[in-house]
Parts: sequence; C-alpha cells; structure tokens
Amino acid sequence: MRAFDGQFSDNKPIRRSPEEKRRLLAELEQTLAGMKPQASPSLRESIKARISELRAELKPSR
Repeated sequence: MRAFDGQFSDNKPIRRSPEEKRRLLAELEQTLAGMKPQASPSLRESIKARISELRAELKPSR
C-alpha cells in the first residue's frame, strides 16, 4: 500500500504546540527521574538529549 499525503508515516517531524512540548518535557523528566540504576546508559543519554532539545525550543527568544 502507498501512503497518502498527510499520513503519519510520511517521515516528517510531528509538529507540537508549546503546551504539548511542556507536557512532553515534564513526562521525560519524570521518566528519567524514575529510571532504575540498571537502565542502559544510552537510553539515559537519549532522554537527556531530548530534554535539552525541548528546553532549548521552549526558551523564550528575544
């Protein structure tokens, strides 16, 4: 089957509103805080990277 325009599988980034980004940031921070010590370091680093990306996007530009 072929994908039609606007389908989620278009390999485009998902556009999120600032409110959705804040919610995702809080969820990721909570996930990172609740991770067990045996969680893989690469998973921790990827979550930390996404958190820093979201913080940079939400930082007010003047």
